[in-house]
Amino acid sequence: MSALNLKRLTASACMAIALGITGYSNASAGTNEEQTKICKKADERYKKLYGKSMADEPVQIIAMYKYTFCPPKLDIKRGSKVRFINLDKRTSHSFWFRDAGKPESDRFFGGEGTEIEIDLEPGDHRVLCGPHWEREGMIGEITVTP
Repeated sequence: MSALNLKRLTASACMAIALGITGYSNASAGTNEEQTKICKKADERYKKLYGKSMADEPVQIIAMYKYTFCPPKLDIKRGSKVRFINLDKRTSHSFWFRDAGKPESDRFFGGEGTEIEIDLEPGDHRVLCGPHWEREGMIGEITVTP
């Protein structure tokens, strides 16, 4: 999809429109079904690279793959560890809790990432990919619980 599909607005797209975010396109994973397919392929790639499923890791994994955060929505307890990892071969990604006033992470290339402790205030937080949130719609959501 090269343009916003008005018949299938995702929650992220609705939020972007409601907040007046310009340049937003839902080009990556426009529907839950598309996100599910992309995240399934991300897990297959992770297994190929690391020999196990993302779910088998001792920390929560958030994969950055095909302009999608996998999982696209996550509920997590404050203080828990999360590992962001780029599973794309030729694209760099970052993560950015911009609305929470956090700086954008470094850019990660294929197989690179970092582990962080979630220190965000309880509530819903958007996570953006710095280079891809506007044009590709690479936006995820983390709900932090106390």
